[in-house]
Amino acid sequence: MTQGKIPITVAYGDGIGPEIMEATLKVLSGAKVPLEIHKVEIGEKVYLAGHPTGIEAATWNTIRRTQAFLKAPITTPQGGGFKSLNVTIRTMLGLYANVRPCVSYHPFVATKHPQMDVVIVRENEEDLYSGIEYRQSPEVCESIKLISQPGSEKIIRYAFEYAKTNNRKKVTCFVKDNIMKLSDGLFHSVFTEVAREYPDIESDHWIVDIGAAKLADTPEAFDVIVMPNLYGDILSDVGAQIAGSVGLVGSANIGDHGAMFEAIHGSAPRRAGQNVANPSALMLAAVLMLIHVGENDAASSIHNAWLKTLEDGIHTYDIFKEGVSKEKVGTQEFANAVIARLGQKPSKLHAVCYKKQGKASKTPFQRKTIKTKRKLVGVDVFIFSPESAERFQNKFVDEDFGDFQLEMISNRGARIYPDGMPETFCIDQWRVRFRPSHGECTQEGIVDLLSTLTKEAFDIIKTENLYDFDDIPGYSSPKG
Repeated sequence: MTQGKIPITVAYGDGIGPEIMEATLKVLSGAKVPLEIHKVEIGEKVYLAGHPTGIEAATWNTIRRTQAFLKAPITTPQGGGFKSLNVTIRTMLGLYANVRPCVSYHPFVATKHPQMDVVIVRENEEDLYSGIEYRQSPEVCESIKLISQPGSEKIIRYAFEYAKTNNRKKVTCFVKDNIMKLSDGLFHSVFTEVAREYPDIESDHWIVDIGAAKLADTPEAFDVIVMPNLYGDILSDVGAQIAGSVGLVGSANIGDHGAMFEAIHGSAPRRAGQNVANPSALMLAAVLMLIHVGENDAASSIHNAWLKTLEDGIHTYDIFKEGVSKEKVGTQEFANAVIARLGQKPSKLHAVCYKKQGKASKTPFQRKTIKTKRKLVGVDVFIFSPESAERFQNKFVDEDFGDFQLEMISNRGARIYPDGMPETFCIDQWRVRFRPSHGECTQEGIVDLLSTLTKEAFDIIKTENLYDFDDIPGYSSPKG
């Protein structure tokens, strides 16, 4: 690696990717940022060459050797077998924090929220994005939502540290723990616990649906919002769009051992090769990258030049508006306009000044050993059967299951037995809950129960053991 230069990996991506990357690198060069660029190929070409992950083994080594990864949008081929490359990179490299600043640029970019300045911090490694899915029957597919205590604490602590470092006043948690009481409930409880360690930062919590409505209507009510993966993905796009455009938002993916920076929009193949795409999101992602590697002066210079370009009415087609914009330009011409304004600051938009803080440090997280008494108390057995609810439950009600007794039958979470309702619509996957009729529940006893069910020709899809933690049930209620 070249002495005095910062090694970064660069992927030009697909669709409009090469054009906006060229524009972004042109600006970085114009700002004389001392970068050593290592170009790699990822995305559609690599998928189609027979690599279902969209990335070759040697590319991983390049990314891991450099200090940051600047990535243009890529296209994931439609159809089975192709996993999102973004998700793969985030999880494989431990990039647990996704940071998306959603800022309005009124009056130069159309928005209903002129004062919006919200940072959405999204958990990046778990939740439904773990991608653990199964087809269990002709009628049912399952996707497993994983929320962990360490994963939740890492992202929540990152959000508070981000707020502290960037002089933000409040951190808000969005979850749906009125319904998902265990998984989202865990995220919320960890948020409450971590918030106590930051008494100088205000904290609050919203149920995600009404929180999303409030964000869309009154984003000024929020400052930093931290969320599990799926909610964060959806609402960071919503936040970007209501601020002005998803084409104006860059994204940072931060971990303890690496970082990736990208635009939040897709590869837009219909616009490829026309020199019309707006490179702003990737440019602002590059600004986030410069802050991460400690090039704060360059980050401030480029960001201010970009703001001045907007303010001067030099706009690409997507944000061009008669009466506000002065000149409609292409991708490369926009980059040239930014370069021409390096060293200048906006006069109406808020100029930025990124403080010298050195290279990013690790979030103060240390994994704890959670001491709790974990006790096996029963088992849920998921069974395939296309029969009616009445016929299915009749097979269980008077059956002898040895050391176990039937407690509940449910279908899609609705209780069928006992005290079910005839109006309940049922599918071909059933959950049957068993408890020991006497004594302790054991793994051996569950194996014997499953053997009995198999002999009775029940088609077992899967099982979930039931555990109490410090005498508190670690499973959903039998009441449905």
